[in-house]
Amino acid sequence: MVGIKDVARQAGVSVGTVSNVINRPDMVAQGTRDRVRAAIERLGYVRSESARQLRAGRSRIISLLVLDMANPFFVDVASGAERAAREAGLGVMVCNSAQSPDEEADYLALFAEHRVRGVLVTPADATGANLRGFRRHDIPFVFVDREVPTAEGCSVSVDDVEGGALAGRHLLAQGHLGLVYVSGSMRLPQCQDRRAGVRAALAEHGLPPEALQHIETERLDVAAGRDAGARLLGLSPRPTAVFCANDLLALGVLQALFAAGVSVPGELALVGYDDIEFAAAAAVPLTSVRQPAFRMGRTAADLLIEETGEDAAVHQHRRIVFQPELVVRDSTLRA
Repeated sequence: MVGIKDVARQAGVSVGTVSNVINRPDMVAQGTRDRVRAAIERLGYVRSESARQLRAGRSRIISLLVLDMANPFFVDVASGAERAAREAGLGVMVCNSAQSPDEEADYLALFAEHRVRGVLVTPADATGANLRGFRRHDIPFVFVDREVPTAEGCSVSVDDVEGGALAGRHLLAQGHLGLVYVSGSMRLPQCQDRRAGVRAALAEHGLPPEALQHIETERLDVAAGRDAGARLLGLSPRPTAVFCANDLLALGVLQALFAAGVSVPGELALVGYDDIEFAAAAAVPLTSVRQPAFRMGRTAADLLIEETGEDAAVHQHRRIVFQPELVVRDSTLRA
């Protein structure tokens, strides 16, 4: 690799002069700057960011660890975080835990090894053990799509109990009394909270928690939704409405219902969660509970940048909770 000494030798100047041209160009005469820059261009020199960070003791990389990068919701979260980071002159390293606590632990160890500036994380480990171990490295982190006690750090989330309630109230208002909730693993607080919201809506209508049937899957993707749809078709009596913990599950359920010749919403109404782009573009446009994913990612990154930047001394941990919004489409509207 071409180093700074090679550039200095080529330009006929000292290493310190090359460093000043790169980092403090106003300190160097124009003619010398031009000569050094020509040498850099000719040799193809690229400065070592890792070495610079080692000297400065501060990384310019924020890590984002999400549950599933195949889910467009997390793509939008990453886009928001990346926008905030770029405006602050930082970069974002995006990693995918694939909902695995073991993979999450491996990535957290990698972040510690590289001494990243901070971490944005949607935890996969419901016990919190991975992050408890990570705290000893004194690297700040912000929870995304999950609340955390303010004593431990910042968090940016959505009121998932209210989101579940919005879905439940809408289906009950459409006359549906036989409801099914399709979720991922109930180890995830999001899945727990969204079910609690539906049950709250049932209680408002004088119905017991048992009025809500529950199908749990291991993952939160389309394939798991298709499997859940097949299980749904085997229920007796068959429910008239389904609320899914995210849109990918809902799209999988929709595929299973179509394959079985079940009309949506004629025979069965369907609600998703997240309002990803594909929800509106589905064969039957999907009613969904919208989360402000881009805004969540940007807000989380802003909090982390504040905590690790010039304002760190006055930073106070905060929990920011956005409100969800129900977007009604054809999948719940009977003719």
